[in-house]
Amino acid sequence: MISIPWLNPNNHEFPDPAQALDDPEGLLAVGGDLSPERILAAYYRGIFPWFNPGDPILWWSPSPRTVVFPDQLHISKSLRKTLRKGTYRVTFDHCFRTVMTACAAPRAYANGTWISEDIIAGYCALHERGFAHSVEVWRGNELVGGLYGMALGQIFFGESMFSRADNASKVGFAHLVRQLRAWDFQLIDCQVANEHLFSLGAVEIPREEFQRMLINFTDKPGVNSLIWSNMTVAAWE
Repeated sequence: MISIPWLNPNNHEFPDPAQALDDPEGLLAVGGDLSPERILAAYYRGIFPWFNPGDPILWWSPSPRTVVFPDQLHISKSLRKTLRKGTYRVTFDHCFRTVMTACAAPRAYANGTWISEDIIAGYCALHERGFAHSVEVWRGNELVGGLYGMALGQIFFGESMFSRADNASKVGFAHLVRQLRAWDFQLIDCQVANEHLFSLGAVEIPREEFQRMLINFTDKPGVNSLIWSNMTVAAWE
């Protein structure tokens, strides 16, 4: 019988990510809470929460890990045309909770959502502390796309995105990657694979390589949260 470690409620320690299961891929631990301190402790070790509302909290560290290297972003001809046309306006950190709520909304291709009210509360607390950030994509004054994630040092950990208009989430992601590259970020963590991410240049790397990058880059000087929120996102050339 496979035994999954339950986290100690009295500390924020996690098992070694190398102990994660092969089936289901990456499952590492159960329990704990969604306090900002525990979530931060998890991210520094390459671990993230993902579970269905009402179930115990599950913590994951999959291998391989899906990532985007900022200088390897792939922009298709159609996306480049949309970017240059300036159909959408992009902002950072203007309405974090609204973006999370939109990411939690039902999708046509999926039943339910894993982004519960507890998840929203935990990441909003991290946003208030300057760790979690959002990207907003606007058509006029209407929010039509966006994404959110965590920034630790020179690594951005993408969590979820949404789109209510053609290419809106891809436009937000492209602008984010361009800005992260300008800020000398080394990696964007996308957690697990999907075709949408692969179309943007995502690749898979072994857990061991991902862990080495965490050690090398999460403790580097980061970007102040005021810089994020006061950014004027330049037009795409």
